[in-house]
Amino acid sequence: MNKLAKVQDLLDVQQLDALVILSDYNRRYLSDFTGTSGALIISKNNYQLITDFRYIEQATNQATKFNIIKRSGGLIEAIVEIINHEQFNHVGFEGHLVSYDTYQTLDQSKAKLISIGNEIEKIREIKTPEEIEKIKYAAKIVDDTYNYVLDIAKVGMTERELKSKLEAKMLELGADGPSFDTIVASGYRGALPHGVASDKVIEQGDMITLDFGAYYRGYCSDITRTFAIGEPDSKMKDIYNIVLNSQIKAINEIKAGMTVAEADALSRDYIESHGYREAFGHSLGHGIGLDIHEGPLLSKNAKGIIQVNNCVTIEPGIYVDGLGGVRIEDDILITENGCEVFTKCTKDLIIL
Repeated sequence: MNKLAKVQDLLDVQQLDALVILSDYNRRYLSDFTGTSGALIISKNNYQLITDFRYIEQATNQATKFNIIKRSGGLIEAIVEIINHEQFNHVGFEGHLVSYDTYQTLDQSKAKLISIGNEIEKIREIKTPEEIEKIKYAAKIVDDTYNYVLDIAKVGMTERELKSKLEAKMLELGADGPSFDTIVASGYRGALPHGVASDKVIEQGDMITLDFGAYYRGYCSDITRTFAIGEPDSKMKDIYNIVLNSQIKAINEIKAGMTVAEADALSRDYIESHGYREAFGHSLGHGIGLDIHEGPLLSKNAKGIIQVNNCVTIEPGIYVDGLGGVRIEDDILITENGCEVFTKCTKDLIIL
């Protein structure tokens, strides 16, 4: 079943006459329109994309299943006008994303507004073959970039300098840009799970955690590798092996039909058994797609079932204040028989 057919089912299940889509990612997902301004109104008999004069030609070429509506006034006001003209009685909207001010304007229509929560995001969790190919290529970009980093990283370079060279390489390899703010955390800063690149100078014996991703044709990759420049602390080497073994265990054992909490436990239980329960404070992973963080969330506190064609990260880590940290992350596709790993560059502890 295609994505628009799934939206039609949603209209039936929730007894809606129409659905208003305002979020950038959901608009692009459902219409293929990549412009930065617009909204969708999807009803049982019509697909409409409202945008302004800047994007009419682009929308016509991209959103081929939609009727393109050129607005002259405000976007939300144009939506209200269409809702009233079409005499919709029950209209769904993205209640978890729409601001209070936008809601108040939408509520000036004659329809009853009903939040659908994250139902479109749930549809997005199951990737199409076309989406999978784009994510796979974005993963190849970060693989090749990591191999390049191993050739150029050196003592005396700052984290920001390494970040700059890394991101330039991704662009050279075909990325549209980084999919999030690149993390470069060396030495003691490795204890910061989200330690974005700083002016810290890389020193002999530092373990360096790189967490970075590429956008390719709108889709994300997300990889983390940890390596050393010079011989690292022996305790850090032990931590590296624990994290690596826990990550491999999760990749080998994850499968469709598991709960997201069961998936999280694959790595977490292994790390806890080695005495680092409090040092692994984040979830095992998350979905990737148009957005760098989407469902499903692989967490001990989350609910949901792993499904075939989920694209998710597997990224356990251990972080010790004052010493450093290790995280290892791959992008995988859930298949009928386990998973396929998209990120293929080495996970061995590289000591430069």
